[in-house]
Amino acid sequence: MSHLLFFFLVLPLLLESKAKAIEAGDNCSLITHQITGKIGGVINYSSRLGKEQKVAMEMAVEDYFRSSCSKQLTLQLEDSGGDSSRVASATTELIRSKRVQSIIGAMTAQETGLFSEVDMSMKNIPIISLTSPAITPPSMAHQLPYFLQMSNHITLHMQCIVDIVGHFKWRKVTALYEHKNGFSAYSGIITLLSDKLKVVNSEISYHSDLSSLSSISNPEITIEQELIKLRSKSNRVFIVSVSSLELAILLFEKANQMRMMEKDYVWIVTDEIASLLDSVDSSVVNNMQGVIGFKTNFARTRDTFKSFKSRFRNKYGSKYPEEEEYSNPSIFALRAYDATWAIARAMEKSQGKITSKELSGNILSSNFEGLSGTVRFENNVLWQSPSFEIINVVGNSYRVMAVWSPKFGFSQSEEKYNGATANSSLKNLGPVYWPGGMPSTNPRGWAISDADTPLKIGVPAMGAFKQFVRVTFDQTQNATRVTGFTINVFEAVVKRLPYNLPYVLVPFYGTYDEMVEQVYRNGLDAAVGDTEIMADRFQYVEFSQPYVDSGLVMVVTQKAETSHATWMLKTFTKKLWLLMIAMHVFIGLLVWLIERGNNTEFDGIGTMLWFSVTIIFYAHRQPLTSNLSRLVLTPWLFVILIVVASFTASLSSAMTVSRLEPSVLDIETLQRTNAPVGCNGNSFIPLKLDMLKQHSLWNLMQESSSENTAKVTPKQDLPSSSAVLALYFQRVHLWLLTSRRQPSKL
Repeated sequence: MSHLLFFFLVLPLLLESKAKAIEAGDNCSLITHQITGKIGGVINYSSRLGKEQKVAMEMAVEDYFRSSCSKQLTLQLEDSGGDSSRVASATTELIRSKRVQSIIGAMTAQETGLFSEVDMSMKNIPIISLTSPAITPPSMAHQLPYFLQMSNHITLHMQCIVDIVGHFKWRKVTALYEHKNGFSAYSGIITLLSDKLKVVNSEISYHSDLSSLSSISNPEITIEQELIKLRSKSNRVFIVSVSSLELAILLFEKANQMRMMEKDYVWIVTDEIASLLDSVDSSVVNNMQGVIGFKTNFARTRDTFKSFKSRFRNKYGSKYPEEEEYSNPSIFALRAYDATWAIARAMEKSQGKITSKELSGNILSSNFEGLSGTVRFENNVLWQSPSFEIINVVGNSYRVMAVWSPKFGFSQSEEKYNGATANSSLKNLGPVYWPGGMPSTNPRGWAISDADTPLKIGVPAMGAFKQFVRVTFDQTQNATRVTGFTINVFEAVVKRLPYNLPYVLVPFYGTYDEMVEQVYRNGLDAAVGDTEIMADRFQYVEFSQPYVDSGLVMVVTQKAETSHATWMLKTFTKKLWLLMIAMHVFIGLLVWLIERGNNTEFDGIGTMLWFSVTIIFYAHRQPLTSNLSRLVLTPWLFVILIVVASFTASLSSAMTVSRLEPSVLDIETLQRTNAPVGCNGNSFIPLKLDMLKQHSLWNLMQESSSENTAKVTPKQDLPSSSAVLALYFQRVHLWLLTSRRQPSKL
């Protein structure tokens, strides 16, 4: 009886407990048919990133089991140790021995593609890669149809870098990336970044692939040697991309020790490092003062994230108590959590019939809101429209300067970004704290590697025209002074450069060709002067844009003027003069013969001759009585009118054009007569004249200054005379010379 009473008392309690369990969703113990799904994981247990991913994946399995008991998930994890060979063996172990249906890990597409050639089973199992950013060649989609990447494509990261570089107008950058293994084609990052930088007129001047810490015996010495090499170069903008946090910590520690975190230096870090800055201690932050970078932006204010963050910190702190103080989850932990959930959801859809093709299709069709954002795949890569926070490391942490998105560019805050009012400018974001201390003007990104060795700029000390370059010695200051128009142009250009350019002007006592040769042989770093751009010089050195017109000009005396007494006779030819005289006499004779029988005015030969003269000036007084004589005279009067007009025009032309006629018309005349020719002996002109006619000898008189050249100005037109018959000038030199002298004196 007592046992029966106890049964009736306990039964309601059991029913109530069951009801509460059902209401709470804790009905796993009541499920009689559970299908076990196995998820494999290959991560680096020794890295901060791997530790976060490990904890996040374990939490995802626990959370999924509490929410849905239709499938019991088993998580099988293997340690890669950051070594590609261990990644391959661990993956094979998970597939063959532990029979996992899907794998999450830090393997790249290149690694997986190579491993699948050895172990074909890798091609037939869904693999979600947690590497960031996604670097997938187009051919990989066909080679590995079940390979997915839980990250955005690298082009978005490169575009953000390019926008930062373009904003500050840095023309050259140095790229550093971690060569994490011997299989992955990380060098493709450099090609992609180089192509993107061309859009903003920038380029990669040097790139360095740093080996992963696990693959080198003495990392500190290796990093120091690489930094010494970087410090010896002139570029000061360094981009650290695709790097582990551990390598970045050592890199900035050594850079700080080598005084490469001071003024004029620029360091840019990408998402792989910037997103983990919340997980490092103060010593690391102190070594990274002034660094700018970008990190993936995600919703930190949602209740789901706050709950996850609290539980993550507790679990991470219990597993790694030495890092308990810095146990905040990064975007990479959130993606590992969401990737595990994506596989679990896909397994649940399979309803016990798990095939690789169906499971992969279910994963690809995922579309849910995870902790990292929307989980959705497109072309086997995470589809998102991400935004990056532009950060500046300062003080004990960092400050967010802007939010960047590929669609809107930069905005000052996330609210403005969401409101689609962003732009590509950072001008209103306040000062940037660059390496070296207080905010100052933006670094130019370029500096002389050694302050004791400024550029040696050669200037012609023996130029003929001092208006361009004048070298004098100041005895009061015991220093050489270099002035002139060319120097003023050079100094104005240097002031507008986006970087500091220390230089010293070195007078060069030699010809222009010898000065160009010194630049070619590294005796001089550059040359500034009135140097003509020649084809033979261009083979050895590069020239800037010309700042004045160039050319070769010959100056000769004017042809001796004809006597004024003969000007009138030279208007017509001798034959024409004789023809005119004969026609006048003939017309006068013809009219006289017609009129003499009927007109008493034409009674003698003298009258006929006088009539021939007076009709030229229309001054004849003898009246004509015969119509026949009028018919003969009328056309002749028109001819006289035309001849007089032509005579006037020819006479005017002879009085003006004759003053401008040169005495020598071509070079052949000078060569044929071996006439004296003057030129600037230090310029290219003597060599140029020899090249024109190599078989002929030139009677050259070479002078080294414009004053001496002016003294030998050609004065005579006789080739046998001792005076110089012709002078050769560069066009701009002739302009200077004629501006000081009257044209008539030349």
